[in-house]
Amino acid sequence: MTRKNFSTDSDFEKKAGYSRAVVQDNWCFVSGTTGYDYKTMFMPPDIQAQTKNCLETIRQTLEEAGFSLSDIVKANYYVTNQTDADFVFPILRKTFASIRPAATMIVCGLIRPEMLIEIEVTALKSNN
Repeated sequence: MTRKNFSTDSDFEKKAGYSRAVVQDNWCFVSGTTGYDYKTMFMPPDIQAQTKNCLETIRQTLEEAGFSLSDIVKANYYVTNQTDADFVFPILRKTFASIRPAATMIVCGLIRPEMLIEIEVTALKSNN
C-alpha cells in the first residue's frame, strides 16, 4: 500500500494541517476546494468564476497526482445559497457530462463569507 500527499501550499492547508489530495493505491481523495486562485489567493465575487476556479484547482491536483477528471467517481458540492445551483449546473454539466460521477449537492455555510462553493472529489484509477 502506497500513500502520497499533495499540496497547493495554500494558507488553509498549512493552518488546518491537511493535504489538497491524498493518493492511496488507485484512489485519489481531493479535499474540499474553494474558488480561490491559490497562486494569488484572489477570490472572485461570483459563483460561476469560483466554480471554474474550484474545478481548475481540482484538475491540476489530479494531474499532479497522476489522475484525470475522467477518473472521478464521486463529487460533493457545497453551496451557500440554493438559488446558486442554477448558475453552477451548466458548468458542472460541461465538465462532467461524459464522466457522470455520483454526486451530492448540499446547501450550507462555509468558513469564510466570500466562499460561495466548495467541491471535493474522489477519483479511482482503473487497472485496465
